[in-house]
Formats: sequence, C-alpha cells, structure tokens
Amino acid sequence: MSGRRPDRLSCALAWGLALLLPLLLVLSVALPWRQQLQVLDEQLARGTDQLQRYQRLMATLPVLRAELAREQANDDFKAFYFDAATPALAGARLQSEVQEVVRAAGARPISTQILPVDKDEQPPRVRIRTQLQGTTGELLDVLYRIEEARPFLFVDQMSIRSTTPRAAAVRRNSRRAVRRSRSQAQVGQLTVRLDIFGYSLGAGQ
Repeated sequence: MSGRRPDRLSCALAWGLALLLPLLLVLSVALPWRQQLQVLDEQLARGTDQLQRYQRLMATLPVLRAELAREQANDDFKAFYFDAATPALAGARLQSEVQEVVRAAGARPISTQILPVDKDEQPPRVRIRTQLQGTTGELLDVLYRIEEARPFLFVDQMSIRSTTPRAAAVRRNSRRAVRRSRSQAQVGQLTVRLDIFGYSLGAGQ
C-alpha cells in the first residue's frame, strides 16, 4: 500500500507537467499575439479617424477653391493688390507708382531700389527703397498720396536728414553773394529715405 503512493504521486506530477507545458506554451504565444492585435486595432482606429478627417477636408476643398476664384475675380479685391505675374513686374510697377507720387508732390526723386522678396510670405510683399529731396510740405504731400494710393502702399521705414548749408568765411563780395543765394535755395530742404511695400496677388501663385 505504502509503495503505491509514491508511484501515484510521481504519476500525477508527470501528468500535471505534461498538461502544464503545452498550456504554458500556448499562453506564451497567445498573450503577445493578443497584445499585438490590440496595438493593431488601436492603429487601425487612429488611421480610420484620420482618414475620415481628411475626407471631410477634401469635401470642403471645391468650396474653398470656388470662393478663392470669386475673390480673385472681384475687382474691388484686386484693387488692394498688385496684379502682376512675377515679383519683378510687381516691383517695377511699385517703383513707377512711387516715382509718380514723388513727382506729383513736387519733390525730387534721387534713387529707387527694388528690395528682395520673401518667398515664404503669403501674400507676398513687394518692397522698394526710394530716396528723395524736398521741403517739409512736399514730404507731407508724398506721405498723404502714399496713404491714399491704390493698390495699398505702406511705409515700412523712414529716415529724414536736413540739408543745411555749410558756413564758410569768404573774402570777396561776389563769392559771398553766390553762397548766400545757394543757402537760400537749400533752406527747408529735406533728404528722405523711405522703405515702401505693397502686396501682390500674381507673384504668390
């Protein structure tokens, strides 16, 4: 009787191990597989959500394009921008209009330079730097004309330098008279540098 109990116990342990090993093997494969399936399900859910959002955005694209086309065809809208095919053409038009403004105000244009365009700006800006000479009243007239201009023009930077005659000792009366006439002609004259910009439609397309 006592000899059979160890045999039965060892037999039960053997059967238990025989059943436990396959179960552990199944669990070692099934648990990672289930975790991987959960990860895939979450990724699928996120992808489905993103796809639905993209589909909603794509559905609004024709409406946005139609609205943009209507705005670009609006003459009132175009009046605010330079309608030019390239930044160079827009800059040339801006340069021409500013020179016309300066002359119309009675001032004297000295130089004008087209500044580089920042391609990342939307809508892009076209900028020039102009230098002129005139009286205080002529400068104010230039600024008023820039404010009223169409397309819109904006003054980015402005520097003003007064033109003062140099004092010099002269001996001859003729030279003194010449210098006095030149000084009177220069009284009230200002040398002004302006950075002016406007916005372009065609340059950003």
